[in-house]
Amino acid sequence: MSAASPWRPAPGPVVCVGETMAAVSPAPPDTLDGAESVRLSVAGAESNVAMYLADHGLPVSWLSAVGDDALGRRVRAAVGEAGVDVSGVRTDPARPTGLLVKDPGAEGTRVHYYRKGSAASALGPGVLDDDRLGGAALLHLTGVTPALSGSCRALVERALHAPRAERPHAVSFDVNHRAALWPPDTAPSVLRDLADRADITFVGLDEAQDLWGAGLTAADVRGLLGGPRVLVVKDGGRGATAFTEDGACTVPALRTDVVEPVGAGDAFAAGFLAGLWRGAGLTRALRLGHITAASALRVVGDHGPLPDAATTEALLDLTDEDWEAPARP
Repeated sequence: MSAASPWRPAPGPVVCVGETMAAVSPAPPDTLDGAESVRLSVAGAESNVAMYLADHGLPVSWLSAVGDDALGRRVRAAVGEAGVDVSGVRTDPARPTGLLVKDPGAEGTRVHYYRKGSAASALGPGVLDDDRLGGAALLHLTGVTPALSGSCRALVERALHAPRAERPHAVSFDVNHRAALWPPDTAPSVLRDLADRADITFVGLDEAQDLWGAGLTAADVRGLLGGPRVLVVKDGGRGATAFTEDGACTVPALRTDVVEPVGAGDAFAAGFLAGLWRGAGLTRALRLGHITAASALRVVGDHGPLPDAATTEALLDLTDEDWEAPARP
C-alpha cells in the first residue's frame, strides 16, 4: 500500500445506520428567540453521509427507524429524494421521530435535542441482520448511535467487536462526540475502543483533545488509535490528515464563506469515503472531503449542493500550490 493507492473497501454498496431527526432552524441572520418564522429540514449524521455519498454517485442505503408521524414521513422522504435507498427504514407505531432545534448566535450554533425515547433509540443489534448488509462493501456508523440507548450501543459494538478478518464488509466510524448524550465519564473509553476497532475512523482534533487529552496533536491521536487501516484527523477549517501504515498525508481545507457549520464533518466523511471507494489516492480523497464539506458550510441545513462534476474535477487536479491559494468550489 502507498499514499498514492491507499487501502480501500471492496466494490459494492454502502450502508449507513443511525438516527435522523426533523430539524428546526431560523433563517440567517435571525436567532431562534428573535425569528418570526423557522424552516423545517432533516438532520442526522449517518443520513447526511448517505445523502452526500448518493450525490457522488455511490449506491447507498440508510437503515433506521422513524415514528408513525408527519416528521417521520418527512425525514424518510427527504433522505429518499436525495437518492438513498430508504426501504429498510422501519416505522415505529409506539415511539416518535426525534427532533432537534438549532439556535445560532454570535458564539456559534447551539443545538437542542428532543430525542429521548425516539423510534431510532430503540434500534438494536438485529439491524445488522438486514439483507442489505449481506452484499455491502462498507458499513458507516458514528459515535452518536451508542450514546442513544443500551440497545443502540449493543448494535455498534456488535458491528465493531467482530474480528476484522471475519467481517463481511469494512466498517467506517466517525467519533462524532456529542457530550450532552453521554453519562459523565463514559464517552472517552467507549469511543476510543470503538474508534480503534474500525477499518476507517474519522475524528476531529478538537473532540480528540476533549476526550483524550488537551495537548494532543494529530500524530498523538494516531498513537492512541493504531487499529484503523485509515485514520483521518480533521482540524476544523485548517485541514485534515489521513494516516495509513505508510505514513501521513495532510491537505489544507478550502476557504469558503460559512453560513452554518453543522453537518460539515459528515459531508467531509462522505467525500473522503467516496474518494477511497473509487480508488483515489489520499490527497484526492482528502480534497474531495474538503470540497464536499464546503457545500455543507454554505447552507443553513446539513445538506447542500455539490459543485458540478467539471468544477470538482478541476479542483481535484489543481497543483498543491494552487490548492493552497486557496481555490473556491
